[in-house]
Amino acid sequence: MDSRPVGVFDSGVGGLTVLHECLVTMPYEDFVYLGDHARLPYGPRPLDEVRHFAREIGSYLQEQGVKLVVNACNTATSAALPQLQEELDIPVVGVITPEAHAAVQATRNRRIGLLATEGTVDAGRYRDLVHALDAGVDLVQIACPRLVPLIESDDPFGGETTAAVREYAAPLKNAGVDTVILGCTHYPLIRPVFQRAFGRDVTLVFSAEETAHEVAQTLARKGYENDVSREGTYRFLTTGDPEVFRQMGLRFLPLPIVDVEHVELTALAAA
Repeated sequence: MDSRPVGVFDSGVGGLTVLHECLVTMPYEDFVYLGDHARLPYGPRPLDEVRHFAREIGSYLQEQGVKLVVNACNTATSAALPQLQEELDIPVVGVITPEAHAAVQATRNRRIGLLATEGTVDAGRYRDLVHALDAGVDLVQIACPRLVPLIESDDPFGGETTAAVREYAAPLKNAGVDTVILGCTHYPLIRPVFQRAFGRDVTLVFSAEETAHEVAQTLARKGYENDVSREGTYRFLTTGDPEVFRQMGLRFLPLPIVDVEHVELTALAAA
């Protein structure tokens, strides 16, 4: 048995939706989650800059003794997954490949929509992965720069959020998509707003469950699983304000968040 924890990181608290699925899929594993709140958001930043951040965090988590890294940020996965997999000595799992696979499996008319940050859309990894699975799929990609700040606001289900979702959904509905990838870890928090905008005939795909299954399968293949009879633990790190992380994180993770440790950006750079 391998008692080392699994490392999970995101630009902020959105990746806690992925962590939650990991916790319920592998309740016997230990997890350490790092949110890079000091440099949030990643979406509007140049991909080279996001790649640099992701490589710092991946190296830092490896130095902390984790046995696998989950890149739970769609933008960081788009920017840096191949580099992390090449440079780290441990397995790295991203959130995009499971979503692309699930969407291709779900679509009936081979028209798929993607709602994501600017960085994720610009990177083009969803397009490459979807077309690698089915070259005949029509993928319509829409960048949604207003959504993350609205979801993190004091009124995530307010009229401004609903209006923004309708605006971003319109071109996908006009294109006749029957499947939509929610390509940002924040978006599941307002899933009912998306479902209302698209209706029940459109399948919404989010990676958390698929990513958790990929993590579990990877640990099993590598022989890295912990003792399945135990109850695992989880801890939180942030480069920002621990109390802000805790308060915001309670929206995304329906489990106790008690202590949050602060990590200096210099510690990431040193890794």
